[in-house]
Amino acid sequence: MKKIISTTAAPAAIGPYSQAVQIGNMLHTSGQIPLNPQTMEIETDDVAAQTKQVMENIKAVLTAGEARLENVIKCTIFLADMNDFAIVNEVYGAYFTQNPPARSCVEVSRLPRDVKVEIECIAVVG
Repeated sequence: MKKIISTTAAPAAIGPYSQAVQIGNMLHTSGQIPLNPQTMEIETDDVAAQTKQVMENIKAVLTAGEARLENVIKCTIFLADMNDFAIVNEVYGAYFTQNPPARSCVEVSRLPRDVKVEIECIAVVG
């Protein structure tokens, strides 16, 4: 059975989607963008700071779904500009220091609210 995951510690959905959905012991997050969960605003244009906010949002959603970063098995990173890859990779890597998950990274023509980075993940619960 499908379980909807929701938390006020991460940005509220800005469309018809859930922050995450759990099926069995698998948790699938929606893409997180660098919205501050309290203000629902993008606070910076700096890609490193945006990536950090995205990762903090992911942590909050995972926690609400009773998972942790250590439980993540796959991430997909969407970048507005592949030239930002090294910076995003450095920040992202600080969150996955041991046994990092599988990952894909793609450049897209545009992201919601014209942010520079969006990340989604799949985690095992428990």
